[in-house]
Amino acid sequence: MNPILHSDDMSLLSHWEKSLMHKCSVFDDLEDVLKLKRTLIVINYSACNGKCEDVLAKLVANENSVLILHRIPTLETAKRFLKLGAKGYGNAMMRDHFIISALNTINDGMVWLYPEFTSELITELPSQNRDNEAHLQKLTSRERDVALLLKDGKSYKVVAEALDITPRTVKAHAGQVYSKLSVKDRLGLALLLK
Repeated sequence: MNPILHSDDMSLLSHWEKSLMHKCSVFDDLEDVLKLKRTLIVINYSACNGKCEDVLAKLVANENSVLILHRIPTLETAKRFLKLGAKGYGNAMMRDHFIISALNTINDGMVWLYPEFTSELITELPSQNRDNEAHLQKLTSRERDVALLLKDGKSYKVVAEALDITPRTVKAHAGQVYSKLSVKDRLGLALLLK
């Protein structure tokens, strides 16, 4: 994994390095970052000096995988950067496990989005009024309950509260649901069942 980190904020760099247990390299100069090729790069939105689209275009042209982290993330900004080729977008101060999850997901060739935005994106999907019974029959009763809540954009925590189970149990059921229905995540589930 060993990503390259770039930020104009030393406290962010420190947070990211701590999250990654120092298995990364820090580049101070944006010009040096722009010369990189085929690298996983974590960059702070504000470090682009208002030219994040241009910076992203150059990094993507060099076949880099880019995770943009932003102190004030929005879904609209996420959509814009993902359309421009970013492989991930999230909160610059997110917890360690989210940073690690983002990098692992990008390393696996997939796109990562901050979980809150995934929920928002799912709620924006139009309902197709599909007959989902064939899909739902593959699931146990509890998996079905979890799947139906997740497809509507509910977080693991909200699903756990609704079903009076722990978020860890929801995650385990969700993993089984994704496996049985051949989807990778909540967004894939929503696209299948909405």
